[in-house]
Amino acid sequence: MRLQKTFTPRPADVDRSWWLVDAAGLPLGRVASEVARILRGKHKPKFAPHMDMGDFVVVVNAEQVAVTGAKEDDKSYFRHSGYPGGISKRSFRELLATHPERVVEKAVRGMLPRNRLGRAMGRKLRVYAGPDHPHGGQDPQPLSLEIGRVDS
Repeated sequence: MRLQKTFTPRPADVDRSWWLVDAAGLPLGRVASEVARILRGKHKPKFAPHMDMGDFVVVVNAEQVAVTGAKEDDKSYFRHSGYPGGISKRSFRELLATHPERVVEKAVRGMLPRNRLGRAMGRKLRVYAGPDHPHGGQDPQPLSLEIGRVDS
């Protein structure tokens, strides 16, 4: 009986491309899961879970991302300063008003591995609140997401 060997791609096999995602009116979780899939490289036939095979992703219009139900008021984000009693809580609505990029970044990072590999994948994510971005030189290809828009 002959066993099949595990395929391990070489660093030369990794070819990175740039993708552009317009998050305007799309549900936050659906956008985040698709972006995390691209960052991990699961869309490629040579995917290996132990290597960073993913592409770069530019997300624009983060300030127009949508959530369903009452999550706009009920969803909370916590931070801790490291000091006793140093926890702070902000609602989705507050964070979206002040730092809309962080809403998308936190959602995507929550879907990546929690190790140095996941941190390397997270560094390939670029999020911008408005429609403009400085990555025109990389010629990012628009990523069409088959996701229904949320009516606000």
